[in-house]
Amino acid sequence: MTAQLLSTSEGRTLVLTLSNPEFRNALGPEMYAAGVEALSVAESNPDVRSVVITGANSIFSAGGNLQRLQNNRQLPPEHQAQSIEGLHNWIEAIRTFPKPVVAAVEGPAAGAGFSLALACDMIVAARNSVFVMAYSSIALSPDGGGSWSLSRAVPRQLATELLMCGERIGAERLQQLGVVNRLADAGQALQQALQLCELLNARAPNALASIKDLLADADDNSLTTHLARERDHFVKNLHHPNAGIGIGAFLNKKNPKYD
Repeated sequence: MTAQLLSTSEGRTLVLTLSNPEFRNALGPEMYAAGVEALSVAESNPDVRSVVITGANSIFSAGGNLQRLQNNRQLPPEHQAQSIEGLHNWIEAIRTFPKPVVAAVEGPAAGAGFSLALACDMIVAARNSVFVMAYSSIALSPDGGGSWSLSRAVPRQLATELLMCGERIGAERLQQLGVVNRLADAGQALQQALQLCELLNARAPNALASIKDLLADADDNSLTTHLARERDHFVKNLHHPNAGIGIGAFLNKKNPKYD
C-alpha cells in the first residue's frame, strides 16, 4: 500500500489523515504535496472553518521512512534536499494557513511526525501517546521545523535534551509544559480535536485569521511594530460585518452565527 493523505469532512472541519500502514504512517513526498494542495483548496472554501491532521490506525506518524532515506544515500544530495523542501512547503502552508489547524495525536509522533504536530496551531493528544525527536539516534539532525518550534515552545535546555538525546516525552509532560493543549483517553484524540474545532468553527473566521497572523509575527516584531499591527487588525475586524453580528448577539444575549 502506498503512502497517502486521506481527506474527509466532519461538519465544517476538514480531516487530513496520514496513511502509510506498512511503515507506521511514515511521511513522504506524496503526503507533502497532497497536504499543500488540500490546504490551498480549503483556504478558499468558506465551508471549511478548521483542519485536523491525524494518523490512521491509532498511530500519528513514525516520521521519515528509513528505507527510503537509506536508498536516498545512493542518490545525489539534491534528491533528498528536494524531498525535504516538499516537507517544508507543507509546514509553511500550515503555519500561514488562515484557519485553525489542530493535530490529533494517537500513539507515536516521531521525528518529522513530531515536527508536523508542532507546526499545527494546537495539539490534542491521547494520554498514552509519545513524542520523540529521534534524529540523533540515527546520526541525523532535525527537519520539518522541529528545532525552530521546540526552541520557541520549551526552555532551551529541554529542547537541547529532546533533540540531542532523542528520548521520548509523554503527552502529559508536554501538556504541563504548555505544548499539548488537551489530553484525551486512548482512541479519543480525534473526537476531542473535532470537539475543539466545533468551538473554533463557531467563531468569526476573520478574527481567528488575525490572531494566527499576529502570533506568527510576534517573536520577530518590536513592541512598537506589533502594537501597530494589532491596531490595524482590530480596526479592520471592527468594521467587518462579523463584528456587528458578534457585538449585537452579545448585547442581546444570543448566540452569534458568523459568515
